[in-house]
Amino acid sequence: MEIILKKDVQNLGYKNDIVNVRTGYAVNYLIPQGFATTATESAKKVLAETLKQQAHKEAKLVADATAAAEKLSAIALTIAVKVGEKNKIYGSVTAAQVAEALAAKGVDIDKKDINVPTIKELGNFEAKVRCYKDICGTVKVAVVAEEKAE
Repeated sequence: MEIILKKDVQNLGYKNDIVNVRTGYAVNYLIPQGFATTATESAKKVLAETLKQQAHKEAKLVADATAAAEKLSAIALTIAVKVGEKNKIYGSVTAAQVAEALAAKGVDIDKKDINVPTIKELGNFEAKVRCYKDICGTVKVAVVAEEKAE
């Protein structure tokens, strides 16, 4: 029996796949559990249209994410931190601090999407920002000593 999967089913296929299974397996388990529907001609046409629309939306999301990644590459951040002897900083620079600095520049990025290397000293670093799935941008981060008020 030919069915269209509504959800990923282990050892069978992924969502929106058309697969052949035994009739009993489909009628007694997959369809009642909501994992699949019968692959009629009309259901196949609906599936094809849905996949076409999803591809269009996906292309738009990828284009937007690529543009955002290019915009991020043009941004240079400066983060002032407290330093001790020999220019060692207290603690480290975190993704939250980079997200805060980006927000000050007008770019709203969640700190979970920022991958910062371990920064425990002054200098220039690069942080990776995930825009969408596999599309990442890099932000230049300059860590400088905070001016001491005397």
